[in-house]
Amino acid sequence: MTVPLPDAGGPGARVHRRITALGGVTRRLVEPVGTGARFVLDTIRAMKDTAQWVPEFSTHARTLGVESLPIGMFIALFTGIVLALLASYSVGDLVPPYFVGTLVQKTVVLELAPVLTGLALAGRVGANIAAELGTMRVTEQIDALETLTFDPMSHLVVPRVLASAAMFPIVVGTAMLVGVLSGWVASLALLDITTPQFVKGVRLFFQTFDVRYGLVKSASFGAAVALIGCRAGLDTQGGAQGVGRGATRAVVISAVMILVLDAFWALVWLTGRTLR
Repeated sequence: MTVPLPDAGGPGARVHRRITALGGVTRRLVEPVGTGARFVLDTIRAMKDTAQWVPEFSTHARTLGVESLPIGMFIALFTGIVLALLASYSVGDLVPPYFVGTLVQKTVVLELAPVLTGLALAGRVGANIAAELGTMRVTEQIDALETLTFDPMSHLVVPRVLASAAMFPIVVGTAMLVGVLSGWVASLALLDITTPQFVKGVRLFFQTFDVRYGLVKSASFGAAVALIGCRAGLDTQGGAQGVGRGATRAVVISAVMILVLDAFWALVWLTGRTLR
């Protein structure tokens, strides 16, 4: 007895093809999440090997953090000026002039200093890490480290992640200060707002929680940027072109992740206020 083959153009075959295509798309979307989570867990486990990452920490803290300070300060300088001008234009004569200080302080500390600085450092730090580790991968330096019993996770990834998470808040904290000071100078020079008025606005609704919120958020940005850069660098293949692709991928994914984390922390903050 001969069993007839299914019709390739029949309804059953079309449903099968659609289910297969949907499964492939789902796998491509979910698989990076799983591998990324495993990479994070491997990084956490590697932190116990302090003998390998502690000597490297200060070097990466200087490279990723201290050398990034001018970028954060430059961005905050003009951000504060623009915010003061726009705040004065937006409120006009509807509210007292000291509210310009309130708007500058709240906007810089809560949102713009962490996010704008984080996006700028995603380009510098993320690309730097991805290119450095990518070059080590394609030139087989990482294979040589493994041959010498060095764990790439504890020797290469952990110090970069911890240094980035520790230094991002310092850069962002400096950017907060510069942003508020530049808004104050712009208010004095361009808006005819006195120093007592601006200071009154800054102090009116100031809360130490605002600073802590911005710094915690920036620390998560730093850890995410470093993890993404390390992952992109270690997965590099294909020589110089692969290094370039890895650096580009690290910057793009880091920028997207910063915006996702920003929304996450805003939701956490709003939920916490609601529960209180």
